[in-house]
Amino acid sequence: MSRGEQGNTAEQDEGRQVPRDDAAEQRARDEAIETLPPDAAQATSEAGQGANASVDQLQQQLADAQQEVLRAHAELDNFRKRLRRETEEQLKYAHLPIMRDLIGVLDNLQRAVEAAKHDQATLESLRSGVEMVIQQFVGVLAKYGCEGIEAVGRDFDPNVHEAIGHQPSDEVEAGKVIHEVAPGYRLHDRVVRPSNVIVSAGPNNAGETGGKENS
Repeated sequence: MSRGEQGNTAEQDEGRQVPRDDAAEQRARDEAIETLPPDAAQATSEAGQGANASVDQLQQQLADAQQEVLRAHAELDNFRKRLRRETEEQLKYAHLPIMRDLIGVLDNLQRAVEAAKHDQATLESLRSGVEMVIQQFVGVLAKYGCEGIEAVGRDFDPNVHEAIGHQPSDEVEAGKVIHEVAPGYRLHDRVVRPSNVIVSAGPNNAGETGGKENS
């Protein structure tokens, strides 16, 4: 072999990395620690133990946090279910108070009918009984914020009145309500049913206009 070939072979051997065994590396580290002074070796050992303890502590804190998140999700889900159940219950029985009051009105109507079946019941007594029931019914509506809409004599308001006709009038100016066919009601600020009304068209000047045309 020539000197050049030997040189190349030596360079290749130097550049080649020989794999190291893991057990050998561990032994090397142990031997290095053993060669350290006692204080340095103890410090190195305590540092390793402290690092392991910190990792264990962090893992435990992470596990605890995950459990807290799961419990919070479960509590929130239970709260939503309970709130939905209570809301459905309230909506289902929201009309219970007004039903109780209307049953009282129905009782009085039934009494009036029973009284009318007897010969001693006069037309006047029957009318008086029905008027009392009407007043009671109106009182129940007012108790829950439902009141009648004023119409006759008022200016026509399309928000609360519904015109079903117009009628000439010499006494009532045009645009005012002169007759209420069916009363309207509002619940607080919302119209339940508009009043069906007849609105004044003002004085009837058809005769005067015809006279002028004939002349």
